[in-house]
Amino acid sequence: MPTYAYACKDCSHAFEIVQSFTDSSLTSCPECEGTLRKKFNSVGVVFKGSGFYRTDSRDSKGSTVTPAPTAAAPAAAPASAAAS
Repeated sequence: MPTYAYACKDCSHAFEIVQSFTDSSLTSCPECEGTLRKKFNSVGVVFKGSGFYRTDSRDSKGSTVTPAPTAAAPAAAPASAAAS
């Protein structure tokens, strides 16, 4: 369950409470019975760049890795060069 932060508009009392998504927001301060406002915090996860959809980071085959080109085997040295 998420934790919500509240602050009283009248007495500035601030507190956090664990509530279910289906619970209604609190409206009165537990200290002075004043009006509460819900505080919003910054988001903990930030997405940057592309690649957020399944199809963004994949080619049509479904592979994300491009195979490296194979190197040709080195040619054998001629016999006359090896004898020198």
